[in-house]
Amino acid sequence: MTLSLLDWIAIAGYLAFTLLLGLYFRSRSAQSTEDYFVSGRQVSWWLAGTSMVATTFAADTPLVVTGLVFAQGVAGNWLWWSFLPSGMMTVFLFARLWRRSGLLTDVQFAEMRYAGGAAAFLRGFRAVYLGLLMNCLILGWVTKAMTSIVAATLGVTETRALAICIFFLIPFTGFYVSLGGLWGVLWTDLFQFVLKMSLVTAVAWYGVRAVGGMHALLARLATLRAAGGPGAANITAMLPDFSRGWTSQALWTLPVLTFVVHLGVQWWAFWYPGAEPGGGGYIAQRIFSARSEREGLLAVLWFNIAHYALRPWPWIITALVAVALYPGLAHPESGYMRVALTTMPHALRGFLIAGFMAAFMSTIATQLNWGSSYLIADFYRRFLRRDASERHYVHASRVATVLLVVAAAYVSAQLATVGQGWQVVLEVGAGTGGVYLLRWYWWRVNAWSEISAMAAALASTLALHWRNPFVGSVPLVFAKTALATTAITTVVWVAVTFLTPAEPLDILTRFYRHVRPDATGWRAIAALAPDVAPTRDLGRNLFDWLLGCVMVYAALFAGGKFCFEEYRAGFACAAVAAISAALLYRDVTRRFQSDAIEATHA
Repeated sequence: MTLSLLDWIAIAGYLAFTLLLGLYFRSRSAQSTEDYFVSGRQVSWWLAGTSMVATTFAADTPLVVTGLVFAQGVAGNWLWWSFLPSGMMTVFLFARLWRRSGLLTDVQFAEMRYAGGAAAFLRGFRAVYLGLLMNCLILGWVTKAMTSIVAATLGVTETRALAICIFFLIPFTGFYVSLGGLWGVLWTDLFQFVLKMSLVTAVAWYGVRAVGGMHALLARLATLRAAGGPGAANITAMLPDFSRGWTSQALWTLPVLTFVVHLGVQWWAFWYPGAEPGGGGYIAQRIFSARSEREGLLAVLWFNIAHYALRPWPWIITALVAVALYPGLAHPESGYMRVALTTMPHALRGFLIAGFMAAFMSTIATQLNWGSSYLIADFYRRFLRRDASERHYVHASRVATVLLVVAAAYVSAQLATVGQGWQVVLEVGAGTGGVYLLRWYWWRVNAWSEISAMAAALASTLALHWRNPFVGSVPLVFAKTALATTAITTVVWVAVTFLTPAEPLDILTRFYRHVRPDATGWRAIAALAPDVAPTRDLGRNLFDWLLGCVMVYAALFAGGKFCFEEYRAGFACAAVAAISAALLYRDVTRRFQSDAIEATHA
């Protein structure tokens, strides 16, 4: 692929603008680690929420979605759509608690909630485990996807494309991240989000036009289904074909058992970056950076709306175009780039490359800043150098960013596929989610609960992979493994919780006073702090959580129905989304007004 002067100007302009943003926020981020990692807690909800959306839109995402649609139809996207209940739970049950905690990183929670050597070990271990090992695995698979994109767009070998990512794109991203801290990340995320959403929308539009329009696309897909006979399902169906039974392995449909595991287990039981049960990682970091509890809640709400309802359809439509144009593709994930390169005008090649660079660099930027926050705030400052100046820690944070760049480059070179990274992260986090949810709402959870959950999940995953007791397609084996790992891990951590002593009462009382969780699961501790007005909002929070899930899923389905020319069903789903949104807005507004009145009287 030959690039014109205008293409190079577009690419250079994008790189120059991101670098200028990093330089602009250099002085603002260098005052303290709080400025560097959480922007002095002065971020607006729309900026924090958009940054979350930009981060989860990596270069690998459109490719993986295309692979899912090729194998399991549109319904295959329940692999990640199923995390919405977890995200909405973060909005209404955890965002305000996280912001109220005043932490710098979510890993610090260990020594705020627990006590003694177990708490210190948990904090240090999670800092290295998540900040270095898991973070580099995530950075590695994102880089692996970008390598394929660079190879396809520039027409170079995979080896040369990997070299471009490792020796230019990642170091360039690390450079502007190390300069601007979270402020630089947030504003570049905003710019990058607009750019890459424009890109994927353009790819979908040109792809559909190349097929002859949406009506022609649907007709082609219907012809392919007819040619597939009874072994092929409706590729545009947004739910599994329930008539085929629990373990159906038909083309273009998700096995019902896998769907049930996704929607019934995965969202609360699995740890996954950006969808952690109870919030965490860079989601918690953005909440910490918000101006107030209200801004933190709205940031996560906007993230969930944009992530699940607004963003998927350009990816999915392009994936369907790829199925229509290239049926039987040996490497389905490559279908997205084929559509982009063959249907978009040559004049937009620079825009295409810049858009994918934005998708890649927005994720890399957040992972570098978030990972270095763990390594410095929760490991280096906590265990190695406790009395240095703020300037020293900011400098150390920049050094940690550079080290993560080097480590991520190595991991990327070792990974065989993008899916390999996804699978490893999902499996080793299976079953741990329950303890992350209950540690806020049940006083009896202790440090050993978390430690045993992590250990049991890892041990169960390794044992099941070694024994290979399950048979079936990849989705079915995944579902069976997930159920087994979740059951084992849950039994282990609940048993350990009751077999080990509770945390000291003074630690629990201090946590209760500071965070003020719902008193239902803290009655024994609330009795020790009679001066703290008990919070009793769990029921209303759960009601708002349910409304939020209905609103976003209805909006998601409405978008799909309109795309597939099923207008009556689309309007019905849109009406449900609008009613849910109105009820949610009324309740949330009343609650914030009530909180403001109580704060004034206090």
